[in-house]
Amino acid sequence: MASPVIIRDNRSLFARYDELGPGDVVIGRVRLKPGEEHVLLDLTSRGVVLIPSASAQLCSRSKVFQARILGEFMVPGTRAVYDLHGLMELVSDYGRLKVGQVVCKLDRANGGQGILLFPSIEDVYNQAVCKALAFPFVIQPFVAGATDIRVVLLDEHVEAYRRHNPHNFRHNLHCGGKRRPWPLTPAQFGLCEQVMARAGFVYGCVDLLFKDEDNIFLSEINLRGGLRGARIDQREYAAAVEQLHEQLLDRQRTRTSRVSC
Repeated sequence: MASPVIIRDNRSLFARYDELGPGDVVIGRVRLKPGEEHVLLDLTSRGVVLIPSASAQLCSRSKVFQARILGEFMVPGTRAVYDLHGLMELVSDYGRLKVGQVVCKLDRANGGQGILLFPSIEDVYNQAVCKALAFPFVIQPFVAGATDIRVVLLDEHVEAYRRHNPHNFRHNLHCGGKRRPWPLTPAQFGLCEQVMARAGFVYGCVDLLFKDEDNIFLSEINLRGGLRGARIDQREYAAAVEQLHEQLLDRQRTRTSRVSC
């Protein structure tokens, strides 16, 4: 039996794309243009192993995909919205639930710059009808007074810190927020584990909204987030990710050799 092909960069991936098959492995995030995400589906449907998983890579690219598959862990009422018909349904749902302020998350904007606050769902609908908002996007009820927590989970390295900005509901450090260490509770860590398992993450940065121990919600998840407030820096993070990728590759080789025996 031929040894599996191991792909480590985009150039090699697309140079050998058509010959890849079951058991072959692509290591590292696949760099794709918007609209090329079908490449991940094609690779997985042909039995190619992706490290990190296709689901994790899609979540890291799209807030809408996150809301679609991880909505059960988010603020109740969070919805991925794809068109005016879906938005009109949400207008009725929010009206029935008497939802006031809402947050709109633009799909591929990062650093807090795509997070918009509206007085009501009707205001979102007006903007969408006038084509000031491009579909798809995420809508969720605004949770006033929630604590923003970033959790970094990378193999044995686990750390959490609060991001806070008293002058802006966007607590991202990029938007002027300040950080301080946060004592992660078992309930908060448990939610992170559930989210990562559901979306196929083995490492990542998880953002939580915390009101109390009975109200902990997922905000976002990414394979690599901003680390300005973390003890680990980008260089250390990248090196640890590369080492973890190699460990996952070794496990995949072990599984493959057992199957071929």
